[in-house]
This record gives sequence, C-alpha cells and structure tokens, in this order.
Amino acid sequence: MLNTPVTTAQYMEREKAYDKIATALKIPFLDEEVAKNSFPRKMGRIDGNNPQSSRKEAAFDWTDVYEKHSNSSPALESSEDRATTKEAMDQDQHDDANAEELGSSKHQYREFIFGEEALKVSPMVPYTLRRPIRRGHLNISQHYPMQQVFEDVLAIWDFILTEKLHIPLSERSMYSALLVLPETFDSREIKELLSIVLRDLHFSSAVVHQEGLAAAFGNGLSTGCIVSMGAQVTSVICIEDGVALPNTQKTLPFGGEDISRCLLWTQRHHQTWPQIRTDLYTKPIDLLMLNRLKESYCEIKEGKLEAVAVVHSYEDGMPAGSHKTSLTALNVPPMGLFHPMLLVPDAYAPPPRVWFLDYEDMLEDTWHMEYPRRPEMSEGLYPSMNVGYPMWDSYPVYAAKPKKEEKVGLAEAITRSILSTGRLDLQRKLFSSIQLIGGVALTRGLVPAVEERVLLAIPSTEAIDRVEVLQSRGNPTFVPWKGGAILGILDFARDGWLRRDEWIQNGVRVGKGRKYKDSHFLEAQAMYYINS
Repeated sequence: MLNTPVTTAQYMEREKAYDKIATALKIPFLDEEVAKNSFPRKMGRIDGNNPQSSRKEAAFDWTDVYEKHSNSSPALESSEDRATTKEAMDQDQHDDANAEELGSSKHQYREFIFGEEALKVSPMVPYTLRRPIRRGHLNISQHYPMQQVFEDVLAIWDFILTEKLHIPLSERSMYSALLVLPETFDSREIKELLSIVLRDLHFSSAVVHQEGLAAAFGNGLSTGCIVSMGAQVTSVICIEDGVALPNTQKTLPFGGEDISRCLLWTQRHHQTWPQIRTDLYTKPIDLLMLNRLKESYCEIKEGKLEAVAVVHSYEDGMPAGSHKTSLTALNVPPMGLFHPMLLVPDAYAPPPRVWFLDYEDMLEDTWHMEYPRRPEMSEGLYPSMNVGYPMWDSYPVYAAKPKKEEKVGLAEAITRSILSTGRLDLQRKLFSSIQLIGGVALTRGLVPAVEERVLLAIPSTEAIDRVEVLQSRGNPTFVPWKGGAILGILDFARDGWLRRDEWIQNGVRVGKGRKYKDSHFLEAQAMYYINS
C-alpha cells in the first residue's frame, strides 16, 4: 500500500514544526525564506561525466533484468526488498523485448531480483516490487497475503544462504541459526520467522535475541539504553545486566527514509529542487538518490546550512540526467527526529485483526523451570517473584493488537523509557549509557543534539543532571550483528536454543514442558546464567 496524500492539517503541522526547528537552529522561518526566494534559483544541467562531482554523486545504473548465460545471479542481498516478474505477461511483448537485446534472442527476464538491485529496476519492465517487512512488522495486508509474505522472506534468506554464503540446503542441517530481531516484532511474527528458519531453511536449531540486547553486547555493555534508528522505525529499550526490560520499550513510527522524504519536501518548498519528475513511490531509485544526498549533506548544527550538489533524474529506463543545484536548510530534515510532525510518514494499512490472534495459545504459561537471580536486583522491576521466570510474570501481553507506537519525539521517548524503570540508581546509569545504532546514528551532529534535548526533556523533579551518549566501538549499522555473534558464543549451555525436530513435532512447545512465549522470554532463558 502506498501512503495516503498529505492532508491540510498535516501540512500545517509540518510548517509549525519547521518554524520551531528554525528557532532552535537560528535560521529564517519557512515563510521568510519563501518570500526571499520568490524567483526560482538558477540551476544547470550536466550531461555526461562531470569531473568536479564526487564519487558519491555518481548516478545509479538501472538494473539489468535479463538472465545471463552463466548460472550465477548478480543480485545483492537485502532483508526487506524483493522484485518478482509479473505472472501475467504478454508473450509478444516478452519476445519483442528479448529481440532488442544484443546478440541473442534467448534472453529471458530474471525470475527474482533482490536487495538494492530490486529498487533500481526500471518501471518500464514487467516487475512487481514487494517488501515483506514494512514499518517494523511483516507487511501483511489485503493486497499482500500472509502466505506470500512468508514465501518472500523464505526466498530472500534462501538466496543469501545459497548465493552469498554458499550454504546449500543439503548442508544446513549442520548449522544453527541465531535470529536478531527488532523489538517491534510481536510474538506471532517471531514464531512465524522461527518456523521459516527451522522448517523451511532446514537449520538444526535456532535461538532468538532482541536487537537491543545484541547491540549492547556488540559494544561490550551489559547495561544501557539502546536507541535503534532504522530506515522506517525507531525503537528504544533499556538493558540491565544483560536482560532487556520489556516495560521500557518505545516504538516511534519514523526513520531514515522519512528524513529523506522531508529533504525533498524542504527543497521543493524553497524552490531549490530541479524541475524534474522525482517520484519516490513509482520510482524507488529516486529514494536511493535522496538517501545518498541525505547521508552526504545533512547534519545537525546551528545556522544556515547549504551545499552545492548534483541531483539525478531517472526517466523510463533512460540514462540518468545530472542537475547541479544549491540545496538549502540541510540541517532541518534530521531535526524531524525530535519534532516528528515535520516527518509525515507513509500510512500503510495495518495487518488484519485476525493476524494477531494465535489459535495455538502460544502465550499460555506452562513453564516449570526455576533460575536464580542476583540478590541486589530490584523487586520493583520484577514483581510477583515466585517460580519459573518470575521477572516476566507481570509482563503485559497484547495478543490481539500490534505493539503500541509512541507519538512523541526521540528525546521524549528516551526519557520516558528510562524513567519507567522506577529506580534512581538505574536511571542515572542509563542516562549515562545511551547507545545509538542503525544507519540514522551516522548523522553528523546527532550525538550532541540527543544529549542536549534529552537533558531538557527530563522533568525538573528528577535528580538527574547528566546525559551521555556512548561512542560506538564500530559501525552503528553492524553492531547488533556483532553482538549476536557474541551471544551465540556465550550461550554455551544452549538452553535457549530451539531444535528443529521439536519445533516441527510440537509446534510452539519447546523442550521439557516449556512453551515459547516471545523474544523477552527467550533471551531470559538464554542469558539467565549472567544473573546467577
């Protein structure tokens, strides 16, 4: 589903948010800028190679959609994007297209195209772009059936395992899989992904860990506030002594792609965007271009921020055109993280209500195992201590609806998440141990902006006067995967691993009378020895 048009009310709220940001950044208000630029700025078109343009500004090439004579496929991997040929394709058109190819009439369309290559497929060729994961959830709707989503996830993973990791299906029984999943997934979605990994991909066993927990271990932390800022969703969760605190989870429905769309809106409003057809929905390659411009030129700093850049136009499979222009207000779009009304996200139809009903009663409490915990751990955080995994006894389960999204900015979400722990000593530790992960975390100037605005968001009644964002030990985009590898090694007892035969035979039942609940329980099961 494409997004709905921006309403008048949303447009007015966006303008108000712009003016608030302008005040904070000490730049002219939106109306003041438009009044000064009553005439469009001069722009020049650049054809051919431009020796003055940087390598980052090189145009994208359209994906070659035809099969090569060799058996190898040049597609790139991705966890979210997949393009497939249309089932109904006119045979005459197919033959004509093949005849136009040089040297052979045997060219055929590639059956599947994955990853970034799928985003660079020309809209003139008969392909359909599908995204099995959207806004932090499986992209199930009346236009994208559940079974088709599962098949697409399976196809992506199978392609990566076979073509990139060179692990054929016949050898996967010798491997175990560790799933690092975002906090936005609900228990039903986690269960379905586990079924794909164990039943369809034929791994011998699997374990699930949350992205926040894996990121903490990837940076060598056992306690911290993890802020994951991806392309479409931003989530916050607190970790204490190697265990995620489920009541601290906050989900914000915006990410890096929304900042890129805001960049386009800002430039068009200031009349700095070339007179070209930039359509982010029918031509995903335009979104790739905007993402690159955002990464190259956007940052958070006071004062006017302008840059001369090369913008590309992509029309109907033709070679890209280059347009040199001066971009302005480049520090405004990333400030949308703190003023979400500036970012008007895509509005997608939610999954049908029946999707959240689990007829296997996977949330039934049948756990009978008892693990020790450290005596100094707070009773307030883990009430109702008795048997099994008592730290999660009071964890609220929402089996019939998706996880709630917060309608606040990033600073408020971080503050609410940490203050919800209820302990001053832990709150002080968490405010001094904030960790930013994901592609948006690479935005220049974001760290001091988070520290300043989180400190301002803390109520004056709280005895907290220090906020610190820790420097990542590696690329924030890859830290969770590094931490997942560490968790897989640390869990030497393998108590949290799910065996393929038990999963297939007993459904959600795992091991000795245990029953799979959700990622919080699985991570506690795997990491209980840390608190012993």
